[in-house]
Amino acid sequence: MAIVDVTVVPLGTKTPSMSEEVAEVQKVLDKNSDKVTYKLTPMSTLIEGELSDLFDVIQQIHEVPFKNGVERVSTNIRLDDRRDKQVSMEDKVESVDQKL
Repeated sequence: MAIVDVTVVPLGTKTPSMSEEVAEVQKVLDKNSDKVTYKLTPMSTLIEGELSDLFDVIQQIHEVPFKNGVERVSTNIRLDDRRDKQVSMEDKVESVDQKL
């Protein structure tokens, strides 16, 4: 299982607020909740799942601003793909908490 930190940034919007666009992305993630787990943070969204599912979902959320009339989108992806053992988002946070 891999974990992705993803930020979708529509460029050239009418206002600086992004909450409506973020809500639309969350709806796409909800539709894919059988394939991925996700967590919204103040600056990005964390998604975990199988790598092929993650790339499929990332493409879907990248398309959201285009479907809403935006003509340019910048999507930033940071991928953590650990293959020696299964580690979830919660496992990683718990590991740090145990050391505090």
